[in-house]
Amino acid sequence: MTIEPLKIRVLLVDDHMLVLDGLQARLEMEANIEVIGTASNGLEALEKAQQLQPDLVLMDVSMPVLNGLEATKRFRSEQANIKILMLSMHNDKEYILSLIQSGANGYVLKDVSSEELVQAINMVHQGGTYFSSKASDALFGESAKIPSEEETLSPRESAVLVEVASGFSNKEIAVRLNISVRTVETHRQNIKRKLDIHSSAGLVKYAIEHDLIK
Repeated sequence: MTIEPLKIRVLLVDDHMLVLDGLQARLEMEANIEVIGTASNGLEALEKAQQLQPDLVLMDVSMPVLNGLEATKRFRSEQANIKILMLSMHNDKEYILSLIQSGANGYVLKDVSSEELVQAINMVHQGGTYFSSKASDALFGESAKIPSEEETLSPRESAVLVEVASGFSNKEIAVRLNISVRTVETHRQNIKRKLDIHSSAGLVKYAIEHDLIK
């Protein structure tokens, strides 16, 4: 008897019905994703999540009644186990940072391909973070700074830290920094050891709190 793998249970939240319909139709094409419900604002999302217990909430930011930022804060205090992936048309650095600080696990701009959106859902569900390329550029582009001496990270480790915090895989980091995958893995282990941080979410928090980005 073949046992089917568990699907990622997703709750969609957007105040535009056409957007909800389009997202649902696309995501239901994926064998490992199940859209279990929809909501049109943050308050309704919190109520639906309480009832349906999704694995992940894909949520717009700009909504009536309760916006995505405030809803994310409430999710973190009331239903902290649920992953939150934000979907927005805004590419402002401070705007994105405020959402990360509120507890969002990822941020995807609405102009991404459907394939990238599916990739983001899978990465966040697996415990990682994800920022679409333009959001990453806004956050981490060319503004990285080297940590203070007590952290003793080399310039290359600092660069890898920023890439890891922005959600890139080892292979993607290797391409972006023009180094080998094995070198990336070595740097990642050194960073975790030196900073005593062992999760991607922790590295994102560290990057923000230690002003590695302006």
